[in-house]
Amino acid sequence: MDGQGARWVTSWAASSQGPYPIGNSSAMPDMSRVFPVAADGAQGARDQTFRLIARPTLWGRETRIRMTNALGTKPVTFDSVHVGLQHSGAEVTAGTHRAITFDAKSRVTVAPGHSAWSDAVTLPFVHDAASHELAGRKLAVSFHVVGESGPMTWHAKALQSSYVTWPGAGAKGHEESEVSFPFATAAWFFVDALNMRAGDDAYAVVTFGDSITDGTGSTLNGDDRWPDVLERRLRAAYGNRVAVVNAGIGGNQVVGPAVYPPPGNPFPGGPSALSRLERDVLTLSGVKAVIWLEGINDFSRNGNASVEAVTHGLREGVARMRERLPGVRVIGATVVSALGATSPAHGFKEQDDKRRQLNDFIRTSGVFDGVADFDQVVTDPQTGAMRAEFVPDNTVGGPGDKLHPNRLGYLAMGATIDLKLVAPR
Repeated sequence: MDGQGARWVTSWAASSQGPYPIGNSSAMPDMSRVFPVAADGAQGARDQTFRLIARPTLWGRETRIRMTNALGTKPVTFDSVHVGLQHSGAEVTAGTHRAITFDAKSRVTVAPGHSAWSDAVTLPFVHDAASHELAGRKLAVSFHVVGESGPMTWHAKALQSSYVTWPGAGAKGHEESEVSFPFATAAWFFVDALNMRAGDDAYAVVTFGDSITDGTGSTLNGDDRWPDVLERRLRAAYGNRVAVVNAGIGGNQVVGPAVYPPPGNPFPGGPSALSRLERDVLTLSGVKAVIWLEGINDFSRNGNASVEAVTHGLREGVARMRERLPGVRVIGATVVSALGATSPAHGFKEQDDKRRQLNDFIRTSGVFDGVADFDQVVTDPQTGAMRAEFVPDNTVGGPGDKLHPNRLGYLAMGATIDLKLVAPR
């Protein structure tokens, strides 16, 4: 297959949350000079250009992107939108840069609460989408915010360096050079999905969940979250046919909060899984399987939900997926231990009792098409807490928090999934 296929498949995504700076970021630099506070109090972009770095998990000869203003309060206009192959840092590989249009226009305005898919654009460097030379390569998606954006829709925990110009620098998206992009950020802004044109047998697996799917404790620019490990295993087994899309948000809950963002009470975990299901799963392209790992935040001191509320939420979410995505396989992932966690919101016995009850439901209820039993891999059966070797933080150093696995833990999680659960039929 040369990648000039017949269908769109989502190859990368970044679940929207915010408005910036509300969210659980990792390794985020000080952006106070980059995003000044406007007269209305919003911290946003002002006549500046972003260069976001994204790693497709499936390649094709054509791509398109989705610009989002999901959590903004005013229309945002984008122009000078381009895509090219990242060389290194903010530099784009010479000759690969292409302009992106929206309904054949170079500019698009996205209303608050809405998003816009671009037109298809050919990637000139993709001669054979199945080539192993493309595996792991990254795209640079550039766009200019015209005027002031107001509150910015973002994904806080990218664990990937992207780049921004000075405020007032103007439209620089057409430039291949890194010179106009002096600032690095560890978050993604305004772009929440990227599709590739693929063959009829290609499809996407969505990994849906909280910070343990989002990758807290994994390596900045290391691509070693458990979904990344799963993607590499699937590519080794089946080639350029299966995309793995990360739809995790740090701090996310299945059923809370009821409204996002809560009035007067910013919530860093993003919209509830049920309220964002439409945007982050059901409207993505080519989805044939979903792995859902979530619940520990519902049982935290910030959530305090009942087991019944969470299991009801899981049943509702699975039913909606099956209704909208005929033939989809929904895999339930067991929730790993937070016992003894250093976070004041986690680590207490009542939370662990609820977690165990939830895992019994995931394993035995028959709601799911299969189970990824992460609990068996990560939890020490002697202590009931996370295995000691998975605790130390190998992202920035430190003792770890006994809530999020380190790189070794994520490798173990990604390696334990039975590929037959999500393999091509």
